[in-house]
Amino acid sequence: MATPVGRIEKEFLLKAMYDEKLPIIYIKNRSEYTFFLDKAATAELVLRYDKPIGKLKSHTKLSLLFNYRGQSIDFNVEIISFKDNLITCKTPEILYKNLDRNYLRIDTPSDLKLLFTFRGERYNLTFPKVSEYETVKAEDLGHNVDPHNLSTLIKQITLSLKNFADGYKIVNFKDKKPDTTEERIVSETGKSLFIPSTSSFFPKTDPYPKKRIITEDIFKRYLESTGVGPAYLDDTCARFLKNKLDDGFYSDAWVPILFSEYVIGYIHVWIDKIGRLPFDFRVLDNIYQFSKVLAFSLKENGYFEHGKIENVAFEGSVLDMSASGLLFAYPLGTSLISTLLVDADLTVTIEAPYRTISVVAKIVRRFKDKTSYYYGCRFTNIAPEDLRFLFEHLYGRQIDADDTAFLAGQV
Repeated sequence: MATPVGRIEKEFLLKAMYDEKLPIIYIKNRSEYTFFLDKAATAELVLRYDKPIGKLKSHTKLSLLFNYRGQSIDFNVEIISFKDNLITCKTPEILYKNLDRNYLRIDTPSDLKLLFTFRGERYNLTFPKVSEYETVKAEDLGHNVDPHNLSTLIKQITLSLKNFADGYKIVNFKDKKPDTTEERIVSETGKSLFIPSTSSFFPKTDPYPKKRIITEDIFKRYLESTGVGPAYLDDTCARFLKNKLDDGFYSDAWVPILFSEYVIGYIHVWIDKIGRLPFDFRVLDNIYQFSKVLAFSLKENGYFEHGKIENVAFEGSVLDMSASGLLFAYPLGTSLISTLLVDADLTVTIEAPYRTISVVAKIVRRFKDKTSYYYGCRFTNIAPEDLRFLFEHLYGRQIDADDTAFLAGQV
């Protein structure tokens, strides 16, 4: 994923851009232009371009890309003024590296129309909702699992829990709304409250690539949201753990049961006998797998059918796109944004004058301002002939030998 460079690295790259005369790429109306930095960067950038661009306006924003020793860097600038073949811009606040793409984002051509449709099934349920999307497939469940026999499955899970826990509880939020501190933080974050030892501390870090546990920082942020002052956070955390220890709990874990964007309940396990090994990450992995199996089984048994809603196409305001993804906006205050979550898959229908293509796009990031949510999407499943067409339509040139990495999906 694209990451902003630090201040020192930014200054280094801007200097290299001038010293090494690095070409800076800009694309407009399917034409590619090459800029060079005309003088060393200060508070402003002065760009010299290689051929007439056409009409430019002050305050117009340009998306630019350059390559430094194999690393693609992109940034946005705002035009202050232009004269002859020089453009003066504000120096960008941020440069981005580690791009998900090798090609520049451009303004969406006016002859393209884009429609979005959710892939898979959507639901409107009364369970607590989180801002991430959880997809559970049959192949994720492992062997010897019959998701259609719910009662037998629950017996298998509870027998397994006894292998490493003194006690357990499976709670459905349909029957019980989140009430305790543990229930509220699990339902609000969609993450596991994992306390290997109540005589120690909360985990400082989360080792999972897709973050799964409530760290000490997350727990403190939750406490602040409930009105605990910064000066009292450490004492409140210590008191929380001490109360568990005083109540006879030596190891404790609360794992949410996630379905789509909902927390439908949790599995709580604990150790209350001295001498038993405390929970470790292998135990947490097992319980997390149980939660996925349970959620999938509930779906297969029709538990969520009453909340299923129809998938209909919608139009977003596409701000820019590349041959590997796009950025679109959707206004606040609409019900749709609650289901437009990171990791959700969309089908994007792209209608061009003489051809219509369909691609799969995954939402990889989202952010908002006062009026809209913004969604960065990466194309994940596009036929080679559609990729070639889209590339040529956006950039106004054919794919050549230098684009083989792009065609291989290494974007």
